[in-house]
Amino acid sequence: MIATLLKWLVPWEFSWVFFASFLGACVLYWRGSRTLPVSAARKIAFWSGMAIVYLSLQTYFDFYAEHEFFMHRIQQLLLHHIAPLIIVASYPGTVFRAGLPLSWRVRVLRPAMRSWVWRFASAVLLNPAVATILFVAFILIWLIPSMQTMAMLDWRIYRFMNWSMIVSGFVYWWLVLDHRPRPPGRMTPGIRVLSPGITMTPQILAGAIITFSKADLYPIFEICGRAFNFNVFTGQLIGGIIIWVPAAMIETAGGLLAMRQWLRLSRSGRIRRQSRYAQPRAQVSVSTPERAGVP
Repeated sequence: MIATLLKWLVPWEFSWVFFASFLGACVLYWRGSRTLPVSAARKIAFWSGMAIVYLSLQTYFDFYAEHEFFMHRIQQLLLHHIAPLIIVASYPGTVFRAGLPLSWRVRVLRPAMRSWVWRFASAVLLNPAVATILFVAFILIWLIPSMQTMAMLDWRIYRFMNWSMIVSGFVYWWLVLDHRPRPPGRMTPGIRVLSPGITMTPQILAGAIITFSKADLYPIFEICGRAFNFNVFTGQLIGGIIIWVPAAMIETAGGLLAMRQWLRLSRSGRIRRQSRYAQPRAQVSVSTPERAGVP
């Protein structure tokens, strides 16, 4: 029993970069949650999302993802949709910042965020159009059979694939679940609600194509050796359905969370205030000539 458990928990392919990043995020959140009042729901969401990321990449689950197409699609669904959505929904940004020592915030974080490198990177990566395109593109690119083959044969491309899915997922859901009005948010509340409906459309189409395909699109899994004694087309059909149905359901959930934030902003009057400020300025500009005596 213990040997079986250890087999699942021991990484299939250990990565120092991932482990250091994961451990650093956990330590920062733990320190920050001791400083700031964080609700139990937010803590559960954050730690659940982090557990999903770790189990997907640093356990024996990764072995099955490398040897079965439908298991690979489950892994990518967890890394690209579920884990980033859950973690971002916990709004960990302020908690991470509070977890940094004060000297680091003053001497490192503040100058870094004022540097041209950070401003350029955030202007590009946090641009709503760029983030949305990358979110969809990284799904479709790695579904191309030749790209999938390259990723499975080269561990460096394989890790880049996983990192691209995680990062693009975090950036996209960070924009969609932003709790602020625009500005300072980069998307309007209405676009945040509509965006998941737009991004799910090409995924549904790709999933349907794979589901109903009569050819073995990914023979690389046969070359690597399949983990289960599944029929090739059965595994491919299950993988296509995973891209098609669960991914669309998760994006729908993200849209509903964005709508919840929109309603919250509307009830608090933070959206209406912007229109109130704009109206007096227009009235002043029209009435000023009359006050000055100009006919």
